Amino acid sequence: MDTKLSRKAKGKRQNLKNKRILITAGPTWVPIDNVRVISNIATGVTGVLLAEKLQRLGAKVTLLMGPAGTRCLNKKIRLIRFKFFDELKNLIKRELKSNKYDIVIHSAAVSDFKPAQSIKGKINSGRPYNLKLLPLPKVIRDIRILNPKAKLVMFKLEYGISDKALIERARKALVTYRADLVIANAIYPRYKAFILDEKNVYSQVNSKKELVKKLINLLLKK
Repeated sequence: MDTKLSRKAKGKRQNLKNKRILITAGPTWVPIDNVRVISNIATGVTGVLLAEKLQRLGAKVTLLMGPAGTRCLNKKIRLIRFKFFDELKNLIKRELKSNKYDIVIHSAAVSDFKPAQSIKGKINSGRPYNLKLLPLPKVIRDIRILNPKAKLVMFKLEYGISDKALIERARKALVTYRADLVIANAIYPRYKAFILDEKNVYSQVNSKKELVKKLINLLLKK
């Protein structure tokens, strides 16, 4: 019995052995002036956990990590750091043009807006300042265009909406960006995430560690 289970587990691990996986993680910065940025509260924890687990399963992992802590990553994980939106956009293009990835997991919390006007120096403090924001392009479009055959896992974060609305918005994003799986997650009132595709909701999880476990199991099956 134990031998059969061991062989089954080993067989599953072989499904990811030497697979090339690109993971994006963490927040991005967009400059307001030379000392201030627009950012978000992403920690990159999910991306780091995925990178560590997938590497242990034999995958060749490249992690593009934004300005957040990475703990002590396994040295076998290829780590590339970035801070700003433009850096991430250029890194994705470079990686997908120069390397053939089997799976892309786009978990980075990418900035949605930039200031309409570039401001040099430092805005004087102590007085009101109106900041006009313009939408930034979606880097996930580049991922699908540059590597149309890779399995693409995207993340859709919402705040304070119902589970039904969360799943509907995530599924719409999945279709729009031609992803294979989408993680629909919410951070209010507590962390909750769903793993789904266009037709199925595979799992509901209540922690990032549980999400990583369920997502990797699903990737192994597929």
